[in-house]
Amino acid sequence: MRFDLTDLSLFRHVVEAGSITRGADRAHLALAAASTRIRNMEEALGAPLLVRARQGVTPTPAGRTLVQHARTMLEQAERLREDLSTYAGGMAGQVRVLSNTNALTEFLPEALSTFLSAHPNVNVDLEERLSDEIVGLIAEGVGDIGIIAGTVDPGRLTTYPFRSDRFVLVVARDHPLAKRDKVEFAEVLDLDFIGLDRASALQRFLSSKATQVGRPLRLRVQLRSFEGVCRLVERNVGVGIVPATTARSAIKSMAIKAVDLADPWALRELTICVRDFEALPPYARQLVEHMRAGQH
Repeated sequence: MRFDLTDLSLFRHVVEAGSITRGADRAHLALAAASTRIRNMEEALGAPLLVRARQGVTPTPAGRTLVQHARTMLEQAERLREDLSTYAGGMAGQVRVLSNTNALTEFLPEALSTFLSAHPNVNVDLEERLSDEIVGLIAEGVGDIGIIAGTVDPGRLTTYPFRSDRFVLVVARDHPLAKRDKVEFAEVLDLDFIGLDRASALQRFLSSKATQVGRPLRLRVQLRSFEGVCRLVERNVGVGIVPATTARSAIKSMAIKAVDLADPWALRELTICVRDFEALPPYARQLVEHMRAGQH
């Protein structure tokens, strides 16, 4: 039974994605090649590693054991690469960052651009997730660094302040709600919404908040960017919920108004979380320090 690092990396991606197709995509392999590798792994082991269903795949007990060891071995391989890179004239490696929608769209691009410019041999694997999912994944070692909402319990993870922002309701400038300074989320659930793509962590978060109130979000259309949401809001197609930083920028060029949400969850204290700061590779520690230094 011999598995190479490509096998282990692929299997980790498949388990984390819950899909062979998405796992193959993350591992940059063709679906046919990925399926063959996993089948060969199962044949070499003599036992199934995945339970296959129409909804996706889940690991068998043997698969769970394998993915735990795979994460450890891939981390050790990354450490080896990191240690040897010092002899090649610089720091090299990959940092896996898991972030909620707000940080991903509003704050991480600037923070990462300056860091990556200064470290040309360091790559960042960035993935959008819900904050409570991020806590579990960082604790399991799936990611190196997480950015979560401050309202989420980080458990035993080490945390550091990152940024502050809030969600606001955006409406067309001539919309009746444009005269309001503040509204409750429950007040606007009868309106048509312009939302983000279904896979967006923010969209899933807002849908869960609507469900808690006992009413669904009336999504008229779903887009891939906050700018697109604001464009349709300007045309009175519906209303939207975006970070205040996005709204302030959009208001400069669009006929829209930002209305504060009175709900406590609308205020977002964004937090950096890691499992063990000292155990992180040096370049991951430097990224954490870089993000903390940019706090304002």
